[in-house]
Amino acid sequence: MEITEYIASLSEEGRLLAAAAEQAGPGASVPTCPGWQIRHLLRHTGMVHRWAAGFVTEGHTTPQPDGGEPDLDGEELLDWFRAGHRNLVRSLENAPADLECWSFLPAPSPLAFWSRRQLNETTVHRVDAESALGGPLTTVDADRAADGIDELLTGFHARPKSRVRSSVPRALRVRAVDTDAVWTVRISDEPPQTVRTPVARDGSGSAASSDGGADDRVDCELSGTAEGLYLTLWNRLPLAAVTLRGDRSVARIWTDNSAVTW
Repeated sequence: MEITEYIASLSEEGRLLAAAAEQAGPGASVPTCPGWQIRHLLRHTGMVHRWAAGFVTEGHTTPQPDGGEPDLDGEELLDWFRAGHRNLVRSLENAPADLECWSFLPAPSPLAFWSRRQLNETTVHRVDAESALGGPLTTVDADRAADGIDELLTGFHARPKSRVRSSVPRALRVRAVDTDAVWTVRISDEPPQTVRTPVARDGSGSAASSDGGADDRVDCELSGTAEGLYLTLWNRLPLAAVTLRGDRSVARIWTDNSAVTW
């Protein structure tokens, strides 16, 4: 995705989050984040937006503490969230292409990193806000969802702090049926190692099996739409939302240990 696409999608996701939060009300429970109410979701996401914008606008080259969550509620909290989101979008739109600042995942540039990271942060929490309403979720485009899976698998969980570990080496395949993307996640007592490969295609252009080589063997495969996999891997949908083949315990290693905490 282009940086401009990240920023445009971030702008829309923040508006959707705020609209769902306003409709649900500050005291509504967030089923995808047990123990949270909408007020907690707004305080957290708004704090992250301001923290991220600080790196972009002030050019910090080392990690900085966040500003903490505000003691706000109701309309005042919603206004505060919207103002912080608008400032983040504006900061990214106005940032130079050669922006230099701290980032914590591999990316083509700091601007690409912060645009992508805040888009996924806001999308996941928009899903949280909409889940409080109990209705359908706004769709995530397949290519954007696949890009979000990339960030999660090859970025977040490649870091030493990932808790997705196994004393016995295991392999998990993630297959997006509506894109040309397959990820193989090698799980061991070290941080997971993920490789993305395109779907093999036969002469007719149809997807062909890629289960032939020894290096291709896996213990478990999760397949489904890129959106379904994206939300499942972020623990926003249950495993039942995708198709599971093989050893379910391998998928449980992921779901039980992959939560990203602040």
